[in-house]
Amino acid sequence: MAPVVATRVPGMPLFRRRSTEESAGDPRVLVMTMARDEAEMLPRWVRHYAEQVGIENLVVLDDNSTDGSTDDLGCTVHRLPQLPGPGYEGVRMQLVSGLAAGFLALYDFVVFVDADEFLVPDPAKHADLTSFLASRRDRDVIAPMTLNVVHVPDLEEPLRADEPVLGQRHFAKFAPLMCKPQIKQVPAAWKWASHGIEAPFEVDTELYMVHLKFADRDALRRVAAHRRALVEADGRAIKSSWSRDAEDIVGVLDKATAGVDPDRVPEFNPAEVDLRGIVEHKGGWYRSVGRGQVAALEQQPLCRVPSALLGKV
Repeated sequence: MAPVVATRVPGMPLFRRRSTEESAGDPRVLVMTMARDEAEMLPRWVRHYAEQVGIENLVVLDDNSTDGSTDDLGCTVHRLPQLPGPGYEGVRMQLVSGLAAGFLALYDFVVFVDADEFLVPDPAKHADLTSFLASRRDRDVIAPMTLNVVHVPDLEEPLRADEPVLGQRHFAKFAPLMCKPQIKQVPAAWKWASHGIEAPFEVDTELYMVHLKFADRDALRRVAAHRRALVEADGRAIKSSWSRDAEDIVGVLDKATAGVDPDRVPEFNPAEVDLRGIVEHKGGWYRSVGRGQVAALEQQPLCRVPSALLGKV
């Protein structure tokens, strides 16, 4: 019988992950997202993660889309019943945590990301996400270094859907709060919009998460308006940036990218980031902390996207 590999956190249940004997060869990786009306982002999401882990290992949870965005994606799509407005985030986390726990009976790692979140291992060290995770079998939970990619309209054209984003976009801001525990190989539950988890984790400097919410000014306006309408319709995510007016969000982006001198913007270097304090432990839970998305956009210094990532998303 294969030995059990487990981790225990004081005062918490014993979490079991698949042993080396059970997980011979390349790790099996499942990537899932929950999306509603993401016609602009989902095709890019499917292409990216299909190249990383295989399209047969992708799951899209369709939260009542009305724009046809989950039709003909080529991966598994599960259409959900109507979710509650009040309590939406708690129900969402209970759902994805339960599904992840079940999938871990078959997969070595489960990844949960939003439709605008793209994980990219350091290309100088890893060929793809699968090979990166093959080197991380000793990690129960993994969080990435997150870059909020931004659109600088004075220097960059609107995004073209048929080309990689990185190359059309060259600038970003590091987002500590978005260094979320998105990858796990133990059935520890997620909480707080997946910023928290019921197991210890650290930020891995060899894994980037490229967040594209702010990567196109016009798309940001459309998405922000739609999300604000959802908040007004059923109260979901009312305490998040979803509740902010679209023009307000676009104004923050404009202010954060005004007057950029590209020759004076340094390239992002993970080795220069102080990771202390990003992960907080409280009451048996571990979570990424820091400025929210909008505050990080306003206050974090602008950097260049690492040249090694260009063309990868």
